[in-house]
Amino acid sequence: MNTFPETLDAAVEQAKAAAQRAIADGYKLVQVELVVPEIALQSEALALEFAQLFATTGSRVKVMFPDTGASALAKRNWGEQPFAVTDLGSRFTSIETQIAEEDEIFIVACPSAVEVERVEKLSQLAGDRPVLFLIPQLEDVAVVGIGLAARQLRDRFIKNIYSCYYLRPLEEGAILRCHPSPWQIWLEQESGYELATELTTKPMGEDLERLMIGLTNPQAADGDGKPSQKKTSLLSNLQKFLNALSQ
Repeated sequence: MNTFPETLDAAVEQAKAAAQRAIADGYKLVQVELVVPEIALQSEALALEFAQLFATTGSRVKVMFPDTGASALAKRNWGEQPFAVTDLGSRFTSIETQIAEEDEIFIVACPSAVEVERVEKLSQLAGDRPVLFLIPQLEDVAVVGIGLAARQLRDRFIKNIYSCYYLRPLEEGAILRCHPSPWQIWLEQESGYELATELTTKPMGEDLERLMIGLTNPQAADGDGKPSQKKTSLLSNLQKFLNALSQ
């Protein structure tokens, strides 16, 4: 059974273990999602942790950033490492030129909807080699859109990415998914976080709102009473960790 990570440091360690398990279990397109404010600013630090993890197991790792600037900055900051660092290509450089036969696993740091076509192409070129997306932001409606082409993209590619780890703090709890466990709702109590329920699919939108009301205030779910107010210590702890990474 999962334990709840009450700091981002603990969450990252959980995510690393979940990614290893998911890839060992045969998943080829996997993602780690930490739905925390400003987490994208720490994509370089997170990419380094995951790259070092897989490199120590003997895998030939290639870390890929959305653009040449981010790639060059990481190379400068990291110095000599036992893995390759590059970008997803550009107008002048195709994604095909960024991939080598000896690459065994690809780690893509914080890809956005702007790079979704190149990311999809990477997944095709990778073949049976695993591709790990760290804190991806591939479903920006303003970029991807809501029409037929956007739906086809989701059906063809985005929905096939397996969420091996997902953490999203809520006002009175959090959503957690840590492979191989199912989706979970944890509620904040005086003594810490307690597992409230498990789900087969990711809770979203109005379904999530109704579920949280039912779990935290059953009377409000029936139309009576008011939602209770609780502290948001998890968000505070996560923000402290982000501040530490920035220093």
